[in-house]
Amino acid sequence: MPTPRLTTEPATRATAGHPTMILTIICLSYFMVILDNSIIFTGLPKIEEAMAFTPTGLTWVQDAYTLVFGGLLLLGARSGDIVGRRRMFVIGLIIFGIASLLVGVAPTAWWMIAARALQGVGAAILAPSSLSLLTASFPEGHQRAKAVAAYSAVAGIGASAGLVVGGVLADLVSWRAGFFLNVPIAAAMIALAMRTIGETERRRGRFDLVGALCATLGMTALVFAIVDAAEVGWTAPTTIGAFVLGVLLLAALVVNEARAEQPIMPLRLFASRERTGAYLVRMLYLGAMIGFFFFTTQYLQGVLGFSPLQAGIAFLPMSAVNFAVALLVNRFVRRFGATPVLIAGVALTLAGMGWLSRAGADSGYLTAVALPMVLIGVGQGLAFAPMTSAGLAGVDSADAGAASGLVNTFHQIGSALGLGILTSVAATAVHERASASAALVDRVGAALTGSTVLLAVALLLVITLIARMPRQTQAGQVVTPQPAHTGR
Repeated sequence: MPTPRLTTEPATRATAGHPTMILTIICLSYFMVILDNSIIFTGLPKIEEAMAFTPTGLTWVQDAYTLVFGGLLLLGARSGDIVGRRRMFVIGLIIFGIASLLVGVAPTAWWMIAARALQGVGAAILAPSSLSLLTASFPEGHQRAKAVAAYSAVAGIGASAGLVVGGVLADLVSWRAGFFLNVPIAAAMIALAMRTIGETERRRGRFDLVGALCATLGMTALVFAIVDAAEVGWTAPTTIGAFVLGVLLLAALVVNEARAEQPIMPLRLFASRERTGAYLVRMLYLGAMIGFFFFTTQYLQGVLGFSPLQAGIAFLPMSAVNFAVALLVNRFVRRFGATPVLIAGVALTLAGMGWLSRAGADSGYLTAVALPMVLIGVGQGLAFAPMTSAGLAGVDSADAGAASGLVNTFHQIGSALGLGILTSVAATAVHERASASAALVDRVGAALTGSTVLLAVALLLVITLIARMPRQTQAGQVVTPQPAHTGR
């Protein structure tokens, strides 16, 4: 979820209607984004069957969204300051609603992937606009703290509810129904926003379009190369070409950001060892977690025989524990310090993921899935707040917005890159003569083992790069609880 921006500058007031109504509009709009991204997981097996996706091709249902979302997120945040936050909020709702409709009516795989990418554009505008409108509509202090707490709670409720709602709709109606649901919600929020929320003052600035395109296209090319290698090999011309293109575009991104007058990713933010470590840890952690959701739902339905609804409910041990721990994490940080809490969180997630990776064809849900999920939920509840604080540590107020955006960019890019890597790993683990069920067990086991490795590297980076964090984070840098993350 987007991280609350840390700034000492007074927010540009946007209030035009009743604060409760404004908060309702913002939270419902963000709930739509979170719900939509969770719905996709329980519907994956049915989407794979309906669209004739290959196991590796199915990756793009998620990666098309997260790559565009992450690549354009910083540009979307700056757009609100320059064009007007309410205006961009409405534009984001329009794009997201239209894209949801296009996903729902998708007749082919390429259509669905393109529509998911368009959803990523809408989310990249909507997510930062909703949070910036919240800070502009509520004065700093008790009112804003309550509003941000409600905003954070929506993320947890949406993530958990999305898995269940997606299962209900996939079981009783169709996997398409969840996307159609976004259309009337978006239309209603647009109408209410135009009547209720005032426009913010515009600020002068420039769009770093080159930087945004280099980031988005560069990461897309790298992920394509990794996924393509799983099907045609690393020596195939398409794989080599995509990999080289990705490296060149990311190199161009660094050069552009060093020269740009108003870069979306100021390179000075990487001068801190602690912040750089936090970005890398977040990327690895989210790569592991997206693999957890993407492959576990396939295991539950394809191996254990769960229905989509049962699969959604099966994630509740993780999401419920995660939410409960996230509510208490700031107390733990104040008592033990941010770094010990972060280490404990990543270590518990690592232990749970390693346990879950051993699930086989004859395993039972309780011991092979539910209990490991509890460890993963506790670990995630502990890890995210101090991980976010480390990514914002020591940032000047002038760079607070860019630093917050960069945290979320690495969040999305990590999800996309991690899923590409884990899909490639999973594809290489299948024996040629294996049955469909045995092949799925092999793929899931290999992917979750890969997630375990990613978490082990993340834990090593926490110890070596973030170990200097003070015992207690600075005032204002311990963010509000962040509930279950499903790669959004």
